[in-house]
Amino acid sequence: MRLPGIVSFVFASLCLAGCSSTSGMDALDMQKPSNETTSSVVRPSAPIASVPMARPGNARKLADAAPVDEPAQPFGLAEEETVAFPAPDLPGNVEPPVEEAALVSPPKLLSRAAPAMLAGPVTRYGFRDAKPINFGRSSPRHLAVHGVDVSRWQGNVNWDKLRAQGANFAYIKATDGGDHLDPMFMKNWRNADAAGLKRGAYHFFYWCRTAGEQADWFIRNVPRVDGALPPVIDVEWNGDSSCKRRPSREKVLEKMQVFMDKLERHYGQRPIIYTSPDFYRDNLRGEFPDYPFWLRAVARHPSKVYPDRKWLFWQYSGSGLSHGVTGRIDLNVFHGDERQWRAWAGGGGRQMMADAD
Repeated sequence: MRLPGIVSFVFASLCLAGCSSTSGMDALDMQKPSNETTSSVVRPSAPIASVPMARPGNARKLADAAPVDEPAQPFGLAEEETVAFPAPDLPGNVEPPVEEAALVSPPKLLSRAAPAMLAGPVTRYGFRDAKPINFGRSSPRHLAVHGVDVSRWQGNVNWDKLRAQGANFAYIKATDGGDHLDPMFMKNWRNADAAGLKRGAYHFFYWCRTAGEQADWFIRNVPRVDGALPPVIDVEWNGDSSCKRRPSREKVLEKMQVFMDKLERHYGQRPIIYTSPDFYRDNLRGEFPDYPFWLRAVARHPSKVYPDRKWLFWQYSGSGLSHGVTGRIDLNVFHGDERQWRAWAGGGGRQMMADAD
């Protein structure tokens, strides 16, 4: 009578062990990664603050956060000069005087001063350049307020070091086209402000998407916050882009106006136009006189490259060196003195007037 009982007990134990083993296998299967892949383009349902940020490496063009299907070359404000400039003038030629500032409206204060609003400008200059240019008497070093622009290609930026070396402001890559978000945008956006730099966001315009779609995408991802600098539309021809379209001058101006109008309505600030020499020559000479311009001129003074154009910011180097980043960084300068910077960046004071350079 006891033997059958023992056999029954052993049999029941084996059955239970088999069931337990099966459950363990199911649990392991549930933990396996899915074979499905997602698009490299992040489409958040909420502003970018809710999107986890990637962590690119220190090398400018070998960032870990780069989607595998993106081009290896950066574009937008971080790209190298693509047009040939005339050789600098001989030392005996007279350089143009440095004017004060272009006609612009100051940024609009919304309600509360951000940390960077409380910091005075840093006027000591600590940047170096891998490809230094002698601008003569019109050197950007004669202007007081310098800054940088960054994107994912600068990797993890040490904003405190950039500030200490003389960076008063930073324009940060946010979006391009109608569906691409720079994965470092929100991290840079927060850390630049925490370090005491005035911050603004820029959008690289894509000529194969509608202007309305691009404006909506920028607005969706760039916060409307106190004390931010006006948004920037970056317009240039990009030979590395998958979009090879070059619209007519009339179409270019029409698309830009739609984009800028939408941003101005949303942020309460007139956007700044960033451009490069070849694009300016083809489309913008004599256009948008009531808009502030940010001009790229890395070999000559803007007055030589963009005749009769007033400007607010000058990008004078694409090969800057700083302790705050690994690799190179774009260097920029504000077209005015410390007083004018405070009046403009602080959102108060009168509009600033200057003759064209």
